[in-house]
Amino acid sequence: MHPYRTHTCAQLSSANVGATVRLSGWIHRKRDHGGVLFIDLRDHYGLTQIVADSDSPALPVLESLRVESVVTIEGEVKARVAETVNASLATGAIEVFARSVTVQSAAEELPMPIADEQPYPEDIRLKYRFLDLRRETLHKNIMTRVAVISDMRTRMAAVGFNEFSTPILTASSPEGARDFLVPSRIHTGKFYALPQAPQQYKQLLMVAGFDRYFQIAPCFRDEDPRADRLPGEFYQLDLEMSFVTQEEVWEVMEPVIQGTFAAFAGDKQVTPAGEFPRIPYDEAMLKYGSDKPDLRNPLIISDVSSHFTSSGFGLFEKIVGGGGVVRVIPAPGTHEKSRKFFDEMNDWARREGYAGLGYVTRKGGEFGGPIAKNHGPERMAELYAELGLGENDGLFFAAGKAADAAKLAGAARIRVGEQLGLIDEDSFALAWIVDFPFYEYNEDEKKVDFSHNPFSMPQGGMEALEGQDPLTIKAFQYDLVCNGYEIASGSIRNHKPETMVKAFEIVGLSKADVEERFGGMYRAFQYGAPPHGGMAAGVDRIVMLLCGAKNLREITLFPMNQRAEDLLMGAPSSPEPRSLRELSLRVVEPPKKDGS
Repeated sequence: MHPYRTHTCAQLSSANVGATVRLSGWIHRKRDHGGVLFIDLRDHYGLTQIVADSDSPALPVLESLRVESVVTIEGEVKARVAETVNASLATGAIEVFARSVTVQSAAEELPMPIADEQPYPEDIRLKYRFLDLRRETLHKNIMTRVAVISDMRTRMAAVGFNEFSTPILTASSPEGARDFLVPSRIHTGKFYALPQAPQQYKQLLMVAGFDRYFQIAPCFRDEDPRADRLPGEFYQLDLEMSFVTQEEVWEVMEPVIQGTFAAFAGDKQVTPAGEFPRIPYDEAMLKYGSDKPDLRNPLIISDVSSHFTSSGFGLFEKIVGGGGVVRVIPAPGTHEKSRKFFDEMNDWARREGYAGLGYVTRKGGEFGGPIAKNHGPERMAELYAELGLGENDGLFFAAGKAADAAKLAGAARIRVGEQLGLIDEDSFALAWIVDFPFYEYNEDEKKVDFSHNPFSMPQGGMEALEGQDPLTIKAFQYDLVCNGYEIASGSIRNHKPETMVKAFEIVGLSKADVEERFGGMYRAFQYGAPPHGGMAAGVDRIVMLLCGAKNLREITLFPMNQRAEDLLMGAPSSPEPRSLRELSLRVVEPPKKDGS
């Protein structure tokens, strides 16, 4: 007999009744029923109920052990009586009567509970992550992550992609975030950078003639954490293809992404492959107030500025006259809502840092609220007719500069949808956001800057770069969104050296700057580069959505906390003086807040 186990804790069934077996695992729960001890024994695979009574030599040993101790138990498989069968457990028809027990490792008093999974302070969970990972939900989420990645690899191979590994120590790249720098001991005063993404390398693979590349790539960015973005590192399904248009990238990748979602969605509906909506960026910002809209929400934002160019409501007339806009978010069927509902929405907007969120109420065709009173019932009726709203529908107003109004309207759309229960919680709604602006105006630096990926091909190519206002140029760039999250981003790349130089000149970089910063790729493009494009899908966000988690730390093995600290390993830590000397480095304390 195997020294530790003949079966896992999920394998035994009625077919094994009468057999002598050996199981190993952790003591998950203990229940003492007056001389009869019941133990749930847990391993990676599942649970088995162990029974020990006064006839069992194992009883005194098991009674003395704390939960989470590791034991090996040998015993006889017995059928449970009918009233104690647990149909929700794979081994629920049997139990094992313990004949002997070997203590492999006794547990100390636990710093956190395991079995019942009640909420617990995150700092304790992260410090004792090895215990946290024993919890059923987190353990299951991690295994879902493993299965999702395996599924992605299988699907990518099936459509002709080969997996390549690109370097981890590399040069700095303009991906929009801060680099993690690694000092070189051999080259004093110089630094490597951890890759923010394998962008340049995967493009070089296309120039090298490999045609279809992918990898599950680690990416490193020194940026602030949030619920949908971990500090430090994350993983993406990174890919690139040669001789493709953006439409071909979508056609190839929709079945891959949709197939993975469908495989793990359970009973939830997934947008069919070939039917992902393709929404231009400008349309997304107008209709949804976001470039990552949640299409499970049926509410559509509209621009009604033309209704207030001449209006009795002076505030909106002044905003529109000054170049601003008025956007509206419908609130269907709110005739039964009290005034408090609308006032609370206004208070919410103020807490979010806005001047407020105007509103109109309507009940049985009668309009209410200051906006309706000043704008007039006839004009309000015209506005409602244009929007297709009914006699019992409310309306919220976001007014101001276009960018600010879009942001407020987008946030209000989400909140109204949630408050009115309009979100379809049983679906994954996928869509492409396309035609992103190539450039944007940087208010802080008072200059034109790249808005997305600097290596993208501008729509119109060199002719657009030379003849158009930069802020009107669109790019062959696209994002894939799902349920309010950006889950992938990509583009058709700029593969022509002269076009690449011109694109960077517009943001203030010279040809010499391009050759210095992106020398490898710039040189490669001069020796025959194929048209190419690709994307990168966020593995972490996809798994988070599929698991129904609200935070990326719930689907990650060993995450950092919100302050980018690894509480388990104690990172970051102060280096040894010897290490600094070897690297010719010294630590300079940052200036104090008073400037000293």
